Amino acid sequence: MRDSRQARLILGTLLAAALIILTVDHRAGESSPLTPLRSAGAWLFGSAEEAGGIVARPVGGFLHAIAAAPGAQADIERLKAENARLRSSLSADRLDAARAAELKRMLGLAGLGGYKVVPANVIARRGQPGFEDAVQIDAGTEDGVRTDMTVLNGDGLVGRVVHAAARTSSVVLLSDLASAAGARMEGGQEIGVVHGVAENGRLLQFKLLDSTAPINRGGRLVSFGSHRGAPYVPGVPIGVIEQVESTPGQLVRIAYARPYADLTALDVVGVVVQGPARDPRDAVLPRREGAR
Repeated sequence: MRDSRQARLILGTLLAAALIILTVDHRAGESSPLTPLRSAGAWLFGSAEEAGGIVARPVGGFLHAIAAAPGAQADIERLKAENARLRSSLSADRLDAARAAELKRMLGLAGLGGYKVVPANVIARRGQPGFEDAVQIDAGTEDGVRTDMTVLNGDGLVGRVVHAAARTSSVVLLSDLASAAGARMEGGQEIGVVHGVAENGRLLQFKLLDSTAPINRGGRLVSFGSHRGAPYVPGVPIGVIEQVESTPGQLVRIAYARPYADLTALDVVGVVVQGPARDPRDAVLPRREGAR
């Protein structure tokens, strides 16, 4: 009991002293003798509060990041999808622009030669019975395409149709080993036959039927044409001679030509559904560099 009374007495005394000190400090203002003590207390408790904030902020940020993670991940995924869509759209625009340019060039060549063509896209590269180097196009009998029709692009001769379905057709390329097309040398009457060779479409073999006729590197070849324009119409550029073999005593002369058409990277082509009224001869060949 005495301890309890003594404790209450001490507590009452301390409270009274604290009240007196606060009153004196308040009335004295800035001249209070307790100002240094008050500043020290403010510094001590302020430092403790700042230290607590430094410790608490990373923890709070971490907890906030955890709470916001699902939404942030969703935003990231949305942005990734949007970027992918934009890249796809840009690629499609570039592809459409490239195809439009190829189509324009192909139609220009066809118009120059007087060929009526059906435009088509190469949709697959696949072999056919008896042929290894062939492609499939997205035009068929519903578009007027038939077998044994000439196929060209904006650069030159590509091949011929060997099979036509309703909406697709198969085209054997000039580079196929079993392919053969009549060819004529620019500026003359010398004719021969162009064959595919095992050069992945990079070169074609040209056999000149007159072994005495001159043939030189840089000479240019055009299609000679077939009876009634099937399978090849005349005047389509074929390629440029790069190599000439020495064939003494043989009945033919052999050379190798680089085709104008890139037979390894075909996209837009045209099927000649009607040949020219007259042979365009060399009129469809590209202009030589430096020529006016």
